[in-house]
Amino acid sequence: MKTEHENGAIGVETLGMTMRFGGFTALDNASIAIPAGTFHALLGENGAGKSTLVKCMMGFYHATSGQMLVAGREAKIADPKAAHALGLGMVYQHFTLVPSLSAAENLVISREDAPKIIDWRKERADLGAFMERMPFAVPLDRPVRTLSAGEKQKLEILKQLYLGRRFLILDEPTSVLTPDEADEVLGHVRGLCEAGEISVLMISHKFREVTAYADDVSVLRRGRLVGQGRVADLSHQAMADMMMGGQSLAKPAARSGQRGETVLALDGAKARDRSGLKDILIERLEVAKGEIVGIAGISGNGQTELMEMLTGQRPLEAGTMTVESTPYTATRSETRTLGVRVLPEEPLHNACAPKMSVAENIALRSFDANGEGTRFWLKPSAMKALADRLVGEYKVKTASLESPIASLSGGNVQRAVLARELTGRVDLLIVANPCFGLDFTAVAEIRARIMDARNRGAAVLLISEDLDEILELADRVLVMSEGRIAYETPIAGADTATIGHYMAGHQ
Repeated sequence: MKTEHENGAIGVETLGMTMRFGGFTALDNASIAIPAGTFHALLGENGAGKSTLVKCMMGFYHATSGQMLVAGREAKIADPKAAHALGLGMVYQHFTLVPSLSAAENLVISREDAPKIIDWRKERADLGAFMERMPFAVPLDRPVRTLSAGEKQKLEILKQLYLGRRFLILDEPTSVLTPDEADEVLGHVRGLCEAGEISVLMISHKFREVTAYADDVSVLRRGRLVGQGRVADLSHQAMADMMMGGQSLAKPAARSGQRGETVLALDGAKARDRSGLKDILIERLEVAKGEIVGIAGISGNGQTELMEMLTGQRPLEAGTMTVESTPYTATRSETRTLGVRVLPEEPLHNACAPKMSVAENIALRSFDANGEGTRFWLKPSAMKALADRLVGEYKVKTASLESPIASLSGGNVQRAVLARELTGRVDLLIVANPCFGLDFTAVAEIRARIMDARNRGAAVLLISEDLDEILELADRVLVMSEGRIAYETPIAGADTATIGHYMAGHQ
């Protein structure tokens, strides 16, 4: 016997949904309606309550108060299994597939009624009939590990449809996709909404995608619903204003100055990748004073290894790396002498001592040397004065300078590390995914600081999986694919489709 949600899209509505954790209110009286067959976007800074809302909807949390309607009827969702039974499903930011199994195997084992002994002749026939009804195809017989990021994301969505979900929550669904893949996936999803097959609630940080694909938008700020409306009636600025509550986002200064002499140069630089089975080979890479060179690419194409080569964590097997024509191996003395600063991905783990205080972490570059380079142990008073100044300048939110840096939010850790790295002489700034997972305010602040360093004459190498970030900041764009630099273009001639083409591995 079929249930209502198996016949098409279902609408979901939250009424006064509130979630408290002790004395902290994470979600406060949020009422959001997603009518059947619509594509709804959910915006808000980190900590605004987006994740709390969808976890309440999916039964991971039990709301302190409020109601939820599914297909017009009140629903008590005790756990995710109950949500699934009502036709609700969620596609997470990170893939949940089993890499060693085929796409077909991933689909079949995801069913609650999956048999202990699988009749693959019958299952393949059923899967073939299912795929004929779907708007996009995925090779079912290939191991998931061999699929592209776009194919994996499509498979995640197909899995939810295969399981009978008719209301999908998408959590940052395009964060690992090329622009072409993102448009293809979201275009198909919107098509399913228009056909009345599904309803969608998408959490996103990308205004472009909201404008292109969503019907309606809701905005959360500090746990409260502060704005809603038809996307067609709202500009990007209007949505940003709702999120920010009237505060203005920092904007990078206009480019200034001229491209100078080469600072960083890699020639035939070769190292093993993380698997130990493939080589990363950078035939030629140059970054000059007063320019930002952006390296675009899908995760897993050698960007992490390149960052490790540049920071001395992965030794070169061949080739050379120089800074200002001097051989460079990223020792502490070399970074100080040559003015090299680094903002790595996940700085809490890669650029901080998590249990040490905010003040101590900010002083890690300078605790053993004064302005003239003579060694000394920085006095606690001087350390605190430095931290106090930089915390203010970079708007780092912390309960105290003595708080462990691990107690800060991701955006504030990023600001603190950037404050440390941009203080003093900066001839070369190497940055990797500086804004991944951060909210709009932190993203705007950090991008403005990076552009300021470039305008003051620093050479900046920006490695980022966010193509919008590359296009906003870079003077030249390089695409990294399969451990090589596959394409290069000045920003003036940059074409998103062409860049996406090379990111996807096409030559």
